[in-house]
Amino acid sequence: MDTQISTKMKINKSANRVFEAIVDPVKIGNYWFSYSSERWEQGKSVTLRYDEYQAEGEISILKIKINNEIVFSWGGELGEETIVTITFKVLESNCTLIEIIESGFNEKDPELIGKMVGQKEGWVYMLSCLKSYLENGVTNLRASLVH
Repeated sequence: MDTQISTKMKINKSANRVFEAIVDPVKIGNYWFSYSSERWEQGKSVTLRYDEYQAEGEISILKIKINNEIVFSWGGELGEETIVTITFKVLESNCTLIEIIESGFNEKDPELIGKMVGQKEGWVYMLSCLKSYLENGVTNLRASLVH
């Protein structure tokens, strides 16, 4: 069974603008997490927090290729570590295709399908918030999804 999910979205901004919105701890607070402990760089562990949900977690940055790729792991503290790969493909000078692949889900987990669907939903929402932020300056969508 394939235990990875993939989500893609076209964002009408340069790859550098999209990349910086993720790795910059100030910019990330405008659409995704309320707090990132530092700039994302290869080899670092970064603390991410959602103030609205009183939730916090660590990610380990495994690889960074500026404006091209970010790879990190998360969920290890819960015993459910997955690997997230974010790639940036330039479509035009001011247009980027961003793709997020999350892999490493436990195929023996009885709740696997629900977890994968939940993660897919989360990535679609995150990319929608990122697109709204970068293309239209919208900063009030973050953490608005209600379960």
